Amino acid sequence: MSILPPKNKKRIGIYGGSFDPIHHGHLILARDALEQLELDQLIFVPANVSPFKNRTVASPEMRLSMLRAAVKDEPNLAVDDCEVRRAPPSYSIDTVNEIRAREPNAELVWLIGEDHVDDLPKWHRFEELKRLVRFAVLARSGNEADHDYPIICRKIDISGTDIRKRVASGRPIRYLVPPAVEEIIRQGNLYREGAK
Repeated sequence: MSILPPKNKKRIGIYGGSFDPIHHGHLILARDALEQLELDQLIFVPANVSPFKNRTVASPEMRLSMLRAAVKDEPNLAVDDCEVRRAPPSYSIDTVNEIRAREPNAELVWLIGEDHVDDLPKWHRFEELKRLVRFAVLARSGNEADHDYPIICRKIDISGTDIRKRVASGRPIRYLVPPAVEEIIRQGNLYREGAK
């Protein structure tokens, strides 16, 4: 049962973020969003440089590689490199306009983490953006919501920060990320420095 009004056209979810690295928390919520929002497709969009975050640890190209490895063979999950190709900062409105040009008749749902809800009004060209997409919130904390957006809720205590710290200290990350992502991290010697 969808938590959005009934759909009458293709519905695409857009899941933006740093994905540094992509992990099972992201993927579990993506699967839940596909089902609960009745999405036909969910597109992961890694930011080149987010306007609200400090720089990422892994390069945009490495994060893109990890995302592609994580969703390989998943027919309803895709990765879009539009923000990596554009000069920073990565503005959501530009991404939405690019996806809208390819999918002019689709209903677009922008998935945001619960920690970004309060900052939504500060997003670049927010008034225009909210006319182009519906927002849905991905909640991993289990905290009470203080907004009216549809919520995909699952308590998951996995974070990119913790994964980077574990790698930097030589601890295993098995079961936290897909095996293909773990292999890219190992081969690329990612997160060994500066994540402690």
